[in-house]
Amino acid sequence: MTCRRPLLGLAAAAALAPAAARAQAWAPSRPVRIVVPIAAGGAIDITARMLGEKLQPVLGQPIVVENRAGAGGNIGAEFVSHAEKDGHTLLLGAANTLAANKFLYGSRMPIDPLVALAPLTRVSTGTILMVVNAQRPWKSFAELVAAAKAKPGEISMGSSGTGTTSHLYMELVKKVAGIDITHVPYRGGGPAIQDLLSGNIDMMFDVMPALMPHVREGRFRALAVGSAERATYVPGLEGVPGMNELLPGQGVDAQVWYAMAAPAGTPAPILARLHGAIAQVVQAPDFRERLVPLGFQAIADTSPEAFGAFWKAEERRWKTLVEISGAQAE
Repeated sequence: MTCRRPLLGLAAAAALAPAAARAQAWAPSRPVRIVVPIAAGGAIDITARMLGEKLQPVLGQPIVVENRAGAGGNIGAEFVSHAEKDGHTLLLGAANTLAANKFLYGSRMPIDPLVALAPLTRVSTGTILMVVNAQRPWKSFAELVAAAKAKPGEISMGSSGTGTTSHLYMELVKKVAGIDITHVPYRGGGPAIQDLLSGNIDMMFDVMPALMPHVREGRFRALAVGSAERATYVPGLEGVPGMNELLPGQGVDAQVWYAMAAPAGTPAPILARLHGAIAQVVQAPDFRERLVPLGFQAIADTSPEAFGAFWKAEERRWKTLVEISGAQAE
């Protein structure tokens, strides 16, 4: 027996070697498509194009970014779920598409993302920003809350749509702060920003890239970031308080994230190779630096399984947010 154990160990190692070699050997044989489930021009679209630029030399094939917008990201996510399971079609999805839509759309949800898609890794994480028209009198979050309590429902908040990150987190803030602010949903962030600039609405609580230029130019006033802590990684927001300061002990921590996924059933060696390539790009200093103006930080999960566990936990958090808001997708 003592003589056979080393031989058994060698046999096991030999059996594992081909699998490891296959994982390293897989490479795409044609252009890789990254599907973005929203229209071009937003932060997630910009992130996809930055990622594709850096992935191309790592994977050795052109990377094509394709926008398939509609239904809160469901159209693009469903498209990827039905693609060939060969590593050539991937999804870059946001937290609301991957974790919240399941509860917003209910029986109208075309797929269960966590079942129909295979997790790869997050690529970035960030928060949202609360701004008011600079002509409004409120200089702080406390003054906004006081005004909302004095005149319930008179302050209006625009968002890029019902059930979006901005809407769900504002409903949470309203609940824990004990205030009533009227939600005005728009078909996209652009029209909401235009109405905030013109003074037709009072405030927004949305992702940073479209808001920060107006903050820096003095047209919007930043009152808070949605994360528990300050977003000190974003130049110009170092002095803007986070939710732990403003609503201590209430658990408000608005975290948005973008992540890569493949069709469910994609072989593990392909997922491992894609995860390694994406993580290599995300961890590079130049990619990390380019995310900062978008209000995001680079992040790569240690494995597809680690991201899958995070994703599952996030579903529970977003389910709670949807329940608090009472929102249903149109």
